[in-house]
Amino acid sequence: MEILKVEGLTKIYGKGENKVVALDDVSFSVNKGEFVAIVGASGSGKSTLLHLIGGVDRPTSGKVFIDDKDIFAMNDDKIAIFRRRQVGLIYQFYNLIPILNVEENITLPLELDGRKVEEKELNSLLNTLGLSSRRKHLPNELSGGQQQRTSIGRALITHPAIILADEPTGNLDSKASDEIVDLLKMSNKKYNQTIVMITHNLDIAAKADRIIKIEDGQIVKEV
Repeated sequence: MEILKVEGLTKIYGKGENKVVALDDVSFSVNKGEFVAIVGASGSGKSTLLHLIGGVDRPTSGKVFIDDKDIFAMNDDKIAIFRRRQVGLIYQFYNLIPILNVEENITLPLELDGRKVEEKELNSLLNTLGLSSRRKHLPNELSGGQQQRTSIGRALITHPAIILADEPTGNLDSKASDEIVDLLKMSNKKYNQTIVMITHNLDIAAKADRIIKIEDGQIVKEV
């Protein structure tokens, strides 16, 4: 079943001599439960693509459907609510709230949405993430890998339609990087969680089910 559909996505910045085509008529789809890696060099357009898929930015033209919903048919407020409920975001630099502990950072999306935290589910997730003994620790008391595990928990807790991971291992050493990708792969299999991950690391991308390569704002290869 198709969970993500991207149609003719184009993003242009500037005008005239200053015009930059960051994305040029990109189209592809992702099925529910797939783990897709998008690879490309710096400036290839992969981060722009991820931001558009997540509704963080709007395209110059084209459409994005998540779970059959045309996200750009919504206004900014509705996109923000949709993103909080249906899109899990994992960033390179974690984006944790420094005054909240592990448990509070993970459950923040539910709190913002006025939804109840199921203690049994939270305990199970903390155990899966290897964070049970760190649940009351603040971000500055955690290693980089533990902080990224926390951000993965925050992305998973809402059972989103899709998780978007933006260079999730870019700030980690090789051992922690392998652990994070293995954790993403496990969540993909255990929870049938759809994941789209961008990376410049081909070894990490090789662990995905499918690889989409982008150059100069266009898809040049799919494996």
